[in-house]
Amino acid sequence: MAKYIFITGGVVSSLGKGLTSASLGRLLIGRGLNIRMLKMDPYLNVDPGTMSPYQHGEVYVTDDGAETDLDLGHYERFTGQPTSKKSNFTAGRIYWEVLRKERHGDYLGGTIQMIPHITDEIKLHIRALDEKGVDVILCEVGGTVGDIEGLTFLEAIRQIGLEDGRDNVMYIHLTYVPFIKAAGEVKTKPSQQSVAKLREIGIAPDVLICRSEVQLSDDVRKKLSLFCNVPFNAVIEEQDVQHTIYELPLVLSEQGLDELIMVHFRLARPPAKLQAWRKLVDTIVHPEGTVRIAVVGKYSELQDAYKSIFEAIHHGGLAHRHRVEIVKLAAEELESARGLDTLATVGGILVPGGFGERGIEGKIAAIKFCRENGIPFFGICLGLQMAVIEFARHVCGLEGAHTTEVNPQAPHPVVCLMAEQEQVQDLGATMRLGAWPCNLRLGSRAAEAYGGSACISERHRHRYEVNNRYRAQLEARGLVPSGISPDGKLVEIVELQKHPWFLGCQFHPEFKSQPLAPHPLFQAFVGAAIHRQYPLIAES
Repeated sequence: MAKYIFITGGVVSSLGKGLTSASLGRLLIGRGLNIRMLKMDPYLNVDPGTMSPYQHGEVYVTDDGAETDLDLGHYERFTGQPTSKKSNFTAGRIYWEVLRKERHGDYLGGTIQMIPHITDEIKLHIRALDEKGVDVILCEVGGTVGDIEGLTFLEAIRQIGLEDGRDNVMYIHLTYVPFIKAAGEVKTKPSQQSVAKLREIGIAPDVLICRSEVQLSDDVRKKLSLFCNVPFNAVIEEQDVQHTIYELPLVLSEQGLDELIMVHFRLARPPAKLQAWRKLVDTIVHPEGTVRIAVVGKYSELQDAYKSIFEAIHHGGLAHRHRVEIVKLAAEELESARGLDTLATVGGILVPGGFGERGIEGKIAAIKFCRENGIPFFGICLGLQMAVIEFARHVCGLEGAHTTEVNPQAPHPVVCLMAEQEQVQDLGATMRLGAWPCNLRLGSRAAEAYGGSACISERHRHRYEVNNRYRAQLEARGLVPSGISPDGKLVEIVELQKHPWFLGCQFHPEFKSQPLAPHPLFQAFVGAAIHRQYPLIAES
């Protein structure tokens, strides 16, 4: 039977429960344990697939096609383990399942209630991760203690503690200890009240992790220990890290958090293997150079909208021991010639995925600038589609070329809706999702980046594709389809061979990039950007 660690949050939202949970996962893997990770979201959407990036950030996609919370990206990047449909569920999905069962007659005419029916369904989804060989399941509860929508989730994890015994369940509470600048002191009262709220429900935290802008004195930690009924050595400080989020596992390990977990569960306590992680952090802290890369997106002001993109770019820099300075540019601002000036100052330009009409012409202008000026270009999903439109218009002479997503009456629909999407009415979980195979053209830049592989597998999230009616025309003028689906029907990668580095892919490679294993395409793209900025250094 697997052990359970439940991570809750208090006082305020956006404390970093996802990063803390991912860091715990990395520490336990370093101790030789086999883990699984889970994110529970109390909102009523069935999944995040139809939610706005302004409210939710990016939608992370798993190999098996689940549209999930962005915290699963943290889990995979820190632990190196893939997540799945089992790794994220919402209150909406729980209610959906319970009501579906009620309509089917599974409850034999019983009155459906929050307890036990909703809580039982939550526990069923949690326990689905308890598979053969799994040692510990880390479960992050979204939201903040005190939120009304999260009460059934807290009740469910309380019940698991009762059913499995406290030796097999551990509760970790992440809280905020504010520093009042005018008074010159930190305040523990919000954390005390947050823990009191948990204890009212019947959950007594075993560990208190304290987010703070300043270092906590021993007196403050003793006070938190006393009033929150947590041992002094289990009051863990979590200040903002100095250089990179990847320092966090080391910070927590130095305070003995992984040791506390091993002791609590009475597990064997081999020394933590964190050498590779320490080397990673050293590479980040002591780079050999810096390269500037522009990301031209619709949501340039939103850090979380392109979270995996930004992380994957940094991973690509790590492969070359370079720090990447990301220049975030709003696509709309590039629709005038003056807005393109910034693009000449960067080593490479990336156009990420997205939906809708806003900023389309700015992205096309940025891609044209890359193509004409020999600047390394990387287009992802919509970025590939915009590259095809730009090339069709300005090289093939197809005036009015466009995507039918924006202009259904385009005279040259070089990007169009996939055939299997034409009859789709519902928006949720109906796109082409998850991992799909792709055959690479021998000798192409894509095949070179993947180390000569003939076939790859990457994750997708899209409804539109390159229109095959224009494939031959585009290739004849130099835009080569270097990655094709095995059935030959879908263009997965395009590239310009007579260019320093110009490549677009229909899939989302950022979802498979990790700091200890940077994605091949991001490695190649950042390498090309470094070569543009420092050609003599790169050649030597």
